[in-house]
Amino acid sequence: MTVLVTAAELLADGGRAVLLDVRWALGDDQGREKYLAGHLPGAVFVDLETELADPPSAAEGRHPLPSLQRLQSTARRWGIRNGDAVVVYDATGGLAAARAWWLLRWGGLPEVRLLDGGLDAWTRAGGRLESGDVVPEPGDVTLTGGGMPVLTIDEAAALPTSGGVLLDARASERYRGEVEPIDPRAGHVPGAVSAPATANLAADGTFLRMTELVDRFVALGVGPRARVGVYCGSGVTAAHEVAALAAVGIEAALWPGSWSQWSADPDRPAATGA
Repeated sequence: MTVLVTAAELLADGGRAVLLDVRWALGDDQGREKYLAGHLPGAVFVDLETELADPPSAAEGRHPLPSLQRLQSTARRWGIRNGDAVVVYDATGGLAAARAWWLLRWGGLPEVRLLDGGLDAWTRAGGRLESGDVVPEPGDVTLTGGGMPVLTIDEAAALPTSGGVLLDARASERYRGEVEPIDPRAGHVPGAVSAPATANLAADGTFLRMTELVDRFVALGVGPRARVGVYCGSGVTAAHEVAALAAVGIEAALWPGSWSQWSADPDRPAATGA
């Protein structure tokens, strides 16, 4: 699976790919304003809260998966047609854009890639920016689904005790239960391994070299034939971890409900500590 595209490769592409700008961060609602101020030429803004998730609920978590039909309708609004290549990016190393990458892959699109290093990598490579909104002609893409594996809450709970590896992509202090800024309880799923998604990135916001990613995941107990699941707070940064694993040839299942779903159920135990 080809996961990443460099800024140099995208510059040489000549504008063939559909570009999606997915600027979002927890507690930051200025993504659209930042997009309007400057984005890759032709890029369409994607609202993570309303377009890459269904409304939140205690039963399903803060960012439940949209239905395949709803995702297809939204992808057509973005201008995606059958056979198109798609490149998604943000300004945070792909931590938000990976959600769009994962969803479109899950929907069945084969050629979706993350811009390695995002907006900063583009400008460092000499790429220009444009301001204002982009409203494309509607596309006709058909999504078939089943493109990426998914875990239910019970499957995630069982993974650590059945020989698999469950990675927690949140910040280490949230995993340890020292802080919890948004979800009902602090802590982590018993048996899960702390694996912050931010550690997939180098200092310049690009992904680590492939050999470094392999070493990172081996150290976390992930082998080439391991059964791997990933969660975070609500299935956003977990998609970044899935992308990093896919980049080195390891398939991992995403648990969409993640900690926001688990912590809302008082009958589910919360582990704390390292």
